[in-house]
Amino acid sequence: MEIITGVERRRRWRLEEKLRIVAEAEEPGANLTEVARRHDVSRALLWNWRRQVRNGELALPTTAQFLPVQMVAEAPAMPAEPLALPRRQPAVAGDAVIEIGLPDGTTVRVGRDVGAVALRRVLGALRG
Repeated sequence: MEIITGVERRRRWRLEEKLRIVAEAEEPGANLTEVARRHDVSRALLWNWRRQVRNGELALPTTAQFLPVQMVAEAPAMPAEPLALPRRQPAVAGDAVIEIGLPDGTTVRVGRDVGAVALRRVLGALRG
């Protein structure tokens, strides 16, 4: 039971609590009204949190990760001819692009209109 005293009448939810409640509401067969009632939160607020999670606005901060590195005596042999990739039209002024070149000749280009969630998926797929 939570007793709210003083001038402050709104509850402050920790990020972890919000994500846990949204995850419970997203489980198969979960009833949104029951989940909201069980946690004493309004259905409208729960809907808002769900939308924020889906849009990537409500998420745990990503932490830096160390990736394993292996030192080799000499560079791996590159193919004699790089793969022929279709050339893109020159960028227009103000058209921000991030370009990532991989050792195997693969190039990934990401424009400014790509959201953080989509970029995380692409980078996750590249990491394997």
